[in-house]
Amino acid sequence: MTSPVDERVPPRRLAPLALQHVLAMVAAPVSTVFLTAATLHLPAARTASLLSAVLVLCGAGSLLQSLGVWKFGARLPFVMLPGGAAAALFLQIARDHGPAVASGSVLLAAALLLAVLPLYARVVRLFPPLVMGVTVLLIGISMVKVAAQLVTGPGGTAAPGAMLLAAVTVAATVLAHLLLRGVWRRTAVLIGMAMGTLVAVGTGLGAFTPAAGSGFSVPALFPYGTPRFDPLAALPLLVFSLTTLAEITGQTVLNSETAGRVPDPGRDVPRVARADALVSLVGGLFGTSLMVTSSENIGIGRLTGVRSRYVTAAAGALLVVAGLLSPLSRLVAGLPSAVVGGSALVVYAVIVVMGVEMLARAELAERSNSLVAALALAVGLLPLLAPALYDGFPGWVRTVAGSGVVAGTLAAVLLHALFTSERSGTSTKGFPGTAVDAGTRPEPAARRRGAT
Repeated sequence: MTSPVDERVPPRRLAPLALQHVLAMVAAPVSTVFLTAATLHLPAARTASLLSAVLVLCGAGSLLQSLGVWKFGARLPFVMLPGGAAAALFLQIARDHGPAVASGSVLLAAALLLAVLPLYARVVRLFPPLVMGVTVLLIGISMVKVAAQLVTGPGGTAAPGAMLLAAVTVAATVLAHLLLRGVWRRTAVLIGMAMGTLVAVGTGLGAFTPAAGSGFSVPALFPYGTPRFDPLAALPLLVFSLTTLAEITGQTVLNSETAGRVPDPGRDVPRVARADALVSLVGGLFGTSLMVTSSENIGIGRLTGVRSRYVTAAAGALLVVAGLLSPLSRLVAGLPSAVVGGSALVVYAVIVVMGVEMLARAELAERSNSLVAALALAVGLLPLLAPALYDGFPGWVRTVAGSGVVAGTLAAVLLHALFTSERSGTSTKGFPGTAVDAGTRPEPAARRRGAT
């Protein structure tokens, strides 16, 4: 008997089922690209090229994960997205060191992920929900600040019109989430963007200026120039690439169970991670952030009862076509920055809540866990609240300690290891809640990774 995950779906059913997956996931790449474009002040044509690259990579990654090639891809119904948290770190590096360094950081992080896979079981122990909750919370807080700057502009003071557009975008997103159901609810971010843009054009508070062009287009290689490699500047993404192993583990187990396959993390997690790393390496050449596999589509599988990996493969093919259709990417390249900022506030506020949820699963009632979280958050928030704190220190100190995400994550890892070692008498056991502990696994972080 054919397993549900390997079921061949007839073409007349395959197309609408695949389209559902596309609608459920497309908000993440679109919102990520426009946040990137607004933050880096990219012209409309370059924004269109970046969106084209991201959609093509999402499609190619979904095909690779769903169908599998050699040891790349788990042959499970997965889709691939630009990670919301990864995009936030990419922008942080780009703002501090330039987009060429950010692209180089993506390449370094993807290479690191490939390199550590033989040590998977050891590395994943370093990032239990306590540590990952601190990391995600700090990422979300830092990027809410960036999203606010998209509304205020370079001067730091928002015009009333910009505030109104951002508020309309947020309100439309919330209403869409409240009133819609099923797959349409997952497009709330896109609906919010569309409503904000309509108000901007109708009232004259903003301009909608699509890039010129038609027909098919090929994404531009090295859009920020030749990538530059700076390991210290890349630290935020390097650390994040290691934390994804814990996320991948939880998502792979959940997806296997949902698709009717017996979970085998030792076999499937490295396959998922290799595909993530491979697509991210290609993405670094086209100016994208790290690409990550998401299980956002699992809910659709449960809703429809169709768990075939060929459906997500077909969704990947649709995304590739959409990415190569120049009119589509150029049409959506002209959104007003205040609208993007309002949408980004929703996206990154959700990341903050995801971090809080992860910390809530970390048994903070236990005194040592609450102390680890408190101290790590203090270390991570210091550079956000006092940006000039480390100005008198050497450059490498400013790079490491001046990044709230890196400083807070490293503090959480070290403190958690210290207290765990004290409780268990060894530094290699007793990391409760990690993916490799018997009988436990972290809950999937699909929404956090997709930032929707």
